[in-house]
Amino acid sequence: MLQPKKTKHRKTFKGRMKGNAHRGSQIAFGSFGIKALDEVFITSRQIEAARIAATRYMKREGQLWIRIFPDKPITSKPAEVRMGKGKGALDHWVAVVKPGRIIFELDGVSPEVAAEALRLAAQKLPVKTKFIVRRDYVSA
Repeated sequence: MLQPKKTKHRKTFKGRMKGNAHRGSQIAFGSFGIKALDEVFITSRQIEAARIAATRYMKREGQLWIRIFPDKPITSKPAEVRMGKGKGALDHWVAVVKPGRIIFELDGVSPEVAAEALRLAAQKLPVKTKFIVRRDYVSA
């Protein structure tokens, strides 16, 4: 699963997710993609499950790009522990996704295969998504 090799700080604040995505809101690598419509934290497990679902449907044809990276640490305290005694231990990593962010991109397959592969991937994610096509795409 995806996680940073090294970080400056082991634990971070929660932060806020207001506004739309400016970076990563245009298709850059492939011809097809899925775009997030809500703000959400996507865990590294969810990204991996979506990647496996899409590549399995494509039968390893074409190429898939993951445009998000889980670089935010989420901590949690063990069950039945009293309040206080500091911040909990690192539990998992998440990617902060704002509305308009491209999550996955595909290329090298037909539009029908791409739409179905990305639909299956989107089912694994906790966010509403929209299938998009590159503006200058022409089908062969």
